[in-house]
Amino acid sequence: MKILENIPIASLTTMRLGGPARFVIEIEKPEDVPEAYNFAREHELPVFVLGGGANTLGHDEGFDGVLVMNKLVGINIDMHGDSATVHAMGGEVWDDLVAKTCEAGLTGIEALSKIPGTVGAAPVQNIGAYGQDISQVLVSVEVFDTADSTFKTLTAADLGFAYRKSILNSSEYGRYFVIAATFELHVGQMARPFYKSLEKYIADNNETDFSPAAIRRMVSAIRADKLPDPAFIPSAGSFFKNVYVDDARADELLAQGFPVYRGHDGNKINSGWLIEQAGLSGKVLHGFRVNEKAALVLINESASSYADLAAARQEIIDIVFKKFGFKLEQEPVEIL
Repeated sequence: MKILENIPIASLTTMRLGGPARFVIEIEKPEDVPEAYNFAREHELPVFVLGGGANTLGHDEGFDGVLVMNKLVGINIDMHGDSATVHAMGGEVWDDLVAKTCEAGLTGIEALSKIPGTVGAAPVQNIGAYGQDISQVLVSVEVFDTADSTFKTLTAADLGFAYRKSILNSSEYGRYFVIAATFELHVGQMARPFYKSLEKYIADNNETDFSPAAIRRMVSAIRADKLPDPAFIPSAGSFFKNVYVDDARADELLAQGFPVYRGHDGNKINSGWLIEQAGLSGKVLHGFRVNEKAALVLINESASSYADLAAARQEIIDIVFKKFGFKLEQEPVEIL
């Protein structure tokens, strides 16, 4: 376990904002987790668990607490017939796990390629893309329960998955530290029709191979074309959640020409489309540029404060609401 002091949050998060964290603790083995929480209790400080920093925002005043970073690594793939049980430690880079499963010919998370972050963070907000999400494949997570200082296993049913939501970021926020996750994947490929942008890429490039490795290659190409790499260009990934509507409202919106995607998790309107149609693509607001190719992404071009971000966020929310009547919600979490 490594304990560091006064580390700038801006150096740990991809939006590159945030003052100093009083302490940063790097978890290198499961036994470090209770020690880290004991350290925080002894110093009477709050704890915030930080993954890869891509879906997280820091505040100018920093964090007078303990940032706990998961550095646990290890991936095991156990094949049994046409299925596989995949066990991954929480500190593994999510995309490294996707790459390994695709190399093994396993379907289930190939469309989640190139999503930044760690394995431990993936079930927290039920990450998803192109018709796949964690809730479809997760079996269980191994956690440390801070309520009684014990290690436990929670099943997928225990996590109460919904769109970009689980008990880990809602009703039980802050209670559990994810040690590892277990997934059940299968030999095979995704069923068509695919998500609209993926189908367009397939048509434009005359693709005929839909194996996990091929879908990973295509999704990676789409994301590389549309999304800035947060390792080089400051952003927090998708900044706004998509809008979900019931079936009756979806029918009305489709009749009005809105692009409503009907998926396994409900009827979705891409918030990026709403932002584009509101005339905001490419606009620079308070130092943040609305990405031209993926308007859900805000790029930090010159902002140096959280106040700038808050002002840009509110301006976008207000403009979209005035034009369409939909109130956008922020996706990244904040270190408070």
